[in-house]
Amino acid sequence: MAILILLAVVAFVIIRLPKIEVGHSDEFRRRRVMNWLPLGLTYAFLYMGRYNLKVSKFAFEEMGGLDGGALMGNDAFGFIFGVGTVVYGFSFLINGPLTDRLGGRFSILCGSAGAALMNLLMGLASLSLLRQGPGYHYIATNFVVVFSVLYAVNMYFQSFGAVAIVKVNAAWFHVRERGVFGAIFGILISLGIYFAFDWGYSILNTFGLEWVFLVPAVLLVLFFTLDVFIVRNTPGEAGQRDFDTADASSGDEGPQLSALQVFKLMLRNPIIMTIAGVEFCSGFLRQAIMQWYRTFAKQTDVMLGLESSFIYENWGLLLCCAGILGGVVAGVISDHVFQSRRGPVAMLLYVVMLIGAVVLTFTYQTPAVGFLVILMSMAVIGVHGMLSGTASMDFGGRKNVGIAVGIIDGFVYLGTAVMSFTYAIVLPKEQLDASGEIIGPATDPANWRPWPIAMIPLALIGTLLAYRVWHAKPQPKKTPAST
Repeated sequence: MAILILLAVVAFVIIRLPKIEVGHSDEFRRRRVMNWLPLGLTYAFLYMGRYNLKVSKFAFEEMGGLDGGALMGNDAFGFIFGVGTVVYGFSFLINGPLTDRLGGRFSILCGSAGAALMNLLMGLASLSLLRQGPGYHYIATNFVVVFSVLYAVNMYFQSFGAVAIVKVNAAWFHVRERGVFGAIFGILISLGIYFAFDWGYSILNTFGLEWVFLVPAVLLVLFFTLDVFIVRNTPGEAGQRDFDTADASSGDEGPQLSALQVFKLMLRNPIIMTIAGVEFCSGFLRQAIMQWYRTFAKQTDVMLGLESSFIYENWGLLLCCAGILGGVVAGVISDHVFQSRRGPVAMLLYVVMLIGAVVLTFTYQTPAVGFLVILMSMAVIGVHGMLSGTASMDFGGRKNVGIAVGIIDGFVYLGTAVMSFTYAIVLPKEQLDASGEIIGPATDPANWRPWPIAMIPLALIGTLLAYRVWHAKPQPKKTPAST
């Protein structure tokens, strides 16, 4: 209900804003909503099938492995998640060019089908562990290897999601409208986080571990079917009029360049690479909060009492609301205050991140920690929607946006991989007593100080890089005849 009320308020605010007229008919706008809504919800459910690994950790860490330790401790989770994010980060080398050649519709269908299959396999592996079914001994003995492989392949298919949604919508949104699309992108990310965490924990507690993976698989199959019948790559394919989007591809009527040529162009583009650097920092910071706050609260609960807090119990809901607000504020300000420039908004939100990380270092052992991480999540999701979801369209152009968003989103997940491997090394290890309760260094909040400290340099670097693109705007190859 809280999310629905917030979305209603956001819709009202957007409707009441001054219209940015670029010549769209009401029929076009209705068909555009029909196009991006199922596509966007597919993207949100991909998130559910991605971050369910974190939800499963809370069950796996209470299951003893054959060596007597936790089946998935902090170090094992960090490694599995890290391997998956490395695969995601490098998948753009394949999936970016594929999307530019075959279209975003192809990519969302490929991504949802593949992720559904891998979630099915992870669900069956979990069921085998729970019931000691076929393959139990092999999976239990090689748990980290088995789930690293399954999750890595899942993340390969997951990487189609962002490329697909940006590629499709690049043809449906004019540059002057894309700040609002960045807000929509942030809302979709936030809904995906809500589905992953709050729905995921409810599924875990109600139906059991295996359904944390099986439910996203079923939902992805359902939305795969809807996308087949509804989603189209361009307005022209949907019976509408194609139009000049005034991005970096505007006026480019030449043949499609080869993937290698486009990669060279993008890697030599200082704006694209600066944005990629900012998003590397975003990947580290976003997941440092999302993946580790709840673990920190649970493992230090005896001393800090955070597990019974409102923020802990409503983690997915609050992340969703924070992300919606961050995305909407960033998108509206970009289009209506900074003339569709993305750099100023990114820098202002990074300043919030930097101040938050510094304050968190001194207050993470107090009740203020929950409010701080929610505020920081609002800022970093706003940046991510603005840069990966919007700036990649602007500066890549609709012809080459697949590779552009692939590079930028690839850097996001390379930053996430650095975060994951870093925390796998520096965070305290769990130990289990005879009853399966966590004991040892992980229960002492003092041993968690590396968690906030590691965020500070990334927030500072992100702020400085965002400042470098303060004035950046896409330059069409020619001035459009009309907009």
